[in-house]
This record gives sequence, structure tokens and C-alpha cells, in this order.
Amino acid sequence: MKFTCEKAVLLSAVTAASRTVTSRSSIPALEGILVEVSRTTVALTGYNLATGIRSVIRVEDAQEGSIVINARLFGDIVRKSPDDWITVQADENLGIKIKCGRSEFSLKGLAAEDFPTLPEADGETSLRIERNRLRSMLSMTGFAVSDNEAKPVHTGELFECEDGVLTVVAVDGFRLAVRREEVTASSEKFSFIVPGAALREVERLCGDTDETVNVNVGRRHICFDFGDAVLISRLLEGEFLNYRAAIPGESKYSVTVSAQELRDSVERVSLIISERLKNPIRCEFGDGTLRLWCQTTLGRAADEIACNGDGGGTEIGFNNRFLQDAVRAVPDERVVLKISGGLNPCVLAPEEGNSYLFMVLPVRLK
Repeated sequence: MKFTCEKAVLLSAVTAASRTVTSRSSIPALEGILVEVSRTTVALTGYNLATGIRSVIRVEDAQEGSIVINARLFGDIVRKSPDDWITVQADENLGIKIKCGRSEFSLKGLAAEDFPTLPEADGETSLRIERNRLRSMLSMTGFAVSDNEAKPVHTGELFECEDGVLTVVAVDGFRLAVRREEVTASSEKFSFIVPGAALREVERLCGDTDETVNVNVGRRHICFDFGDAVLISRLLEGEFLNYRAAIPGESKYSVTVSAQELRDSVERVSLIISERLKNPIRCEFGDGTLRLWCQTTLGRAADEIACNGDGGGTEIGFNNRFLQDAVRAVPDERVVLKISGGLNPCVLAPEEGNSYLFMVLPVRLK
């Protein structure tokens, strides 16, 4: 096995594949990257038995073969090599040589047969969406993915596709995030749940481009095909929250504010809150004004912003981080805040349409 390519190209592929490599495993091959070389391509695969990434680069006149190289060492060597063409060669005794400029390394690899086979998404369901739109959907909902393993199904995001509209939902028991986009789908209606850890890697792979990503959904696995890279993940099983029933219907009050002013105000009032001092932010919804304040043993902070509408003097308390995350995810200049009382959730929604919705549960005030 032997191939030569530019350092930057190889580094990008190694970095992508390494993201799903486990640092410690009872299977030594899973601590490495599977390198598979054909005459014109090199495929680098990382896999942790839950999620796998295969990154493909183009080469010329390579010698076919395959081997497993320790991911940490391989990445460090390529990263520290000079900006030049790099050659990777392996012999039949699993000896590896990596050359770049005047630098040369000799390593010992593992047999490709020791690397577990990457699963396939063998279903007939699929959809297509531009990478930047998928990235937007994941970045706007990822903050609400639960990290509580007691309910594994909520450590992922629900994907629902119906009549050409894809809805992505995340919930962690304190917040709920919903994002919608039109897509091209092979079926009128289907749904599945993808682990949040896998979606964070999908978001990285999307980049800022309008090229299309093909999503193929099987019975137990899902495949995101970017062309130059493929991510395969197992799907989560279980009963996801009935998010439609959780979202309040008609709200008693509705006010519209500048999203940036609200972001800035929440951050200013949060300055006297710490991990030890987790007092809630109090929001008082008045007629034409939204007042935010908080008091801890460090002191007191208060701020006020203008709003369109009357909140009836309603006072609601929020965990500052939960409110911050939701406000930061708002993509528009202005956002509508819908409330019904001090113990009811607050809903953040766009002025027009239903492309997104965020819901934050309140904190009971003393």
C-alpha cells in the first residue's frame, strides 16, 4: 500500500475520521483509522461502534492495500509535518512509513481485518437538503438536546418529514426547540431519532455551502452522504416526547422585542450569576417595556428594553443559561415572546411563519 497527496488534504481527512475514534477500547483497532487505498482514492474511516465517518480523498497512481493506523499518532504526525507532499506506505508485515519533506516516521499498524465493518443504512427512505440549511437546523436546536442518559431517546433529535417539510425537534425537560425546512423526500411521511453526538459531527461536516447532502434512513442506521465524506450512525429507539401537546396553544400575552437587545440584556443581568449562585433572572412584562433583573449575594443587576405589546405586568423567572441559549438561537432581528402566566412556559417564535419555535420552562419564584 502506498499513496502520496498534499499534507493539507490528508490532514482534513484524518481530522474528520478521527472525530468518531474512541481513545480507549477493548478492540485495539477502534483506536485507529482504517486506511483503504485504491488506484485513485484513499478512504479513511473512524468508528466507535455507534457512529462512523468515512472521508475520501483523490490520489493518482496509488498502490492498493489497507491498514489500521493509530488515530492519535497519525493525526499528530500529519499535523506537525511541514507543508509539503506527504507519502504513506505500508508493507505486508504491517510496517508503516510516513514521509514529508525531510521528516520520516516508522510505525507499526494493525491488520485491516481487525477493524469492525461499518454498518449500512439499507432502507428505502431518503431525503435531500442543502448543507447550509441542515447546518442551520442543527445549530438552532442542538442546545436543547438532553445529556441525561436516564432517558436515552432524548439525547437525540427527532426528525419528522411530512409533505416535503422536515421538522427537527430537541427537548431536555427544561427547553424545547423546533426547526422546519422544506426538503426533497422519497416518502410522504416518516420519522426517526438521531443521537445528538452524531449530529454535532454532521453539523461540522456540513460547512457553509449550498451543496446537497443525501440522507438515507434504514431500520437501525442512518447515513449522511456529503460526497467527499460519509457519516453513518445508529438510530435511537423509544417514545419521543409528544412535542405538539407540550407547546401551549393560544397565549394570553404576546410581545415583540429586538432579538439582539434581548440577548445583550440577558447577558448583562447574568454577570452576577455563577455556578454557585444560580438565582433566576426575573422578567417583568409591562406595557411597552420588558424589565429584567436578578439579585444574588454578589449584588443586584437590572436592565430594561422596549417591546411592542403589553405583557399585563406578568413576572416570570428563568434559569439564565436556558434563556440565553434560546435567545442566541433566534436568527431574526425581532422575536415574538408568548406568555400566559408566571408558571407557564415562554415561547419564542418568528413574527411571520413557523420556521422555528423555542420554549423555555419557568423557575418558581420565591
